Amino acid sequence: MRPGEDRDQHGNVAWRKALESVRPRIAQARARPLDVPLKAPFAIATTKLEAVANVAVRVELADGSVGWGEAPTLFPVTAEDQTVALDQAGRCCRMLEQLEPGLSCMEILSSVGNLLPGHGYASARAGIEMAVIDAAARSVGIPLWKFFGGASNFVTTDITIPICEPDNAARLAMEYAQRGFRTVKTKVGGRDLSSDIAMLHAIRSSHPTCNLILDANEGYTSHEALRVLQELQEQGITPILFEQPVARADWDGLALVSKKARELYGVPVAADESCRSLDDAQRIADEELAPVINVKLAKLGVLGALEVISLAREKKIELMIGGMVETRLGMGFAAHLAAGFGFFRYIDLDTPLLLAEDPIEGGYQGVFDACIVL
Repeated sequence: MRPGEDRDQHGNVAWRKALESVRPRIAQARARPLDVPLKAPFAIATTKLEAVANVAVRVELADGSVGWGEAPTLFPVTAEDQTVALDQAGRCCRMLEQLEPGLSCMEILSSVGNLLPGHGYASARAGIEMAVIDAAARSVGIPLWKFFGGASNFVTTDITIPICEPDNAARLAMEYAQRGFRTVKTKVGGRDLSSDIAMLHAIRSSHPTCNLILDANEGYTSHEALRVLQELQEQGITPILFEQPVARADWDGLALVSKKARELYGVPVAADESCRSLDDAQRIADEELAPVINVKLAKLGVLGALEVISLAREKKIELMIGGMVETRLGMGFAAHLAAGFGFFRYIDLDTPLLLAEDPIEGGYQGVFDACIVL
């Protein structure tokens, strides 16, 4: 079987079989800092970022194939900062160079997971996994989107506006409308509700036809989240999605907002910070806490993300693909995964557009009318 050709009853690529069929022999693995300034500060409810401080991972196989990965760090959203991620990725690279030959890609990734387990090392693990899988796909001569099933070679992304003043939000919304972005995601929470409402009104006024996604990054109480939706409805604004309205551990609040948002306003809720493991996804499914899960490689790792995707498809939960603040390394891998699968309803892979410079050579060459062509 060639990787990416088989699909199971839920429409997933049989990724496990694909990873078991390739046996890459790793000759060299290295991790190094990946530092890039942002065009402007990027504020969310829980933190503010002025520059990307991630980790790049390079894996070279014995046949000369080279794969790249990125470990995004956005502390405290990720458990690791750059120092920790670089240290752990470097430790894992040394382990990879010492592996016995003949192991399948799945066996190699299992070794990575054993060395860097759980959410505490998810970002470093994701960067290593990306590089190994990228190298493996190159060694058999197929692009990653085909490795993950080949449904498509492109995705259409939203664009994000951070927490900011209404006039700046309006300016950005108008610019993004002119550039062809039809879906605008805006960060909210962590401040008084009137400021959020004013910013959202400014965005809608400048881009009247946009699909609007709210992302509170745990910044509201359940009462505040529902109040925002009520006030937006009174202004004739209905978001197409409401991401992580409440704190990660506020399961009752998540269930309440999810139920009321759908019943009263027709707005689905996505679990993001509340879903950072397969156990979290299982709980969300079993207790019907949210109809959408946001999959991010940096909070789950690649294998962990694939397991959550499989569960969500089985339980008929809609999927969103997102990321931290990443270059085209991390975003490109996520885009290949989403395009290959073909069933992600919401695509949020825009952060390379927020960078002041592009440090990556090769890969997809840009975003045209919100479309990432791979």
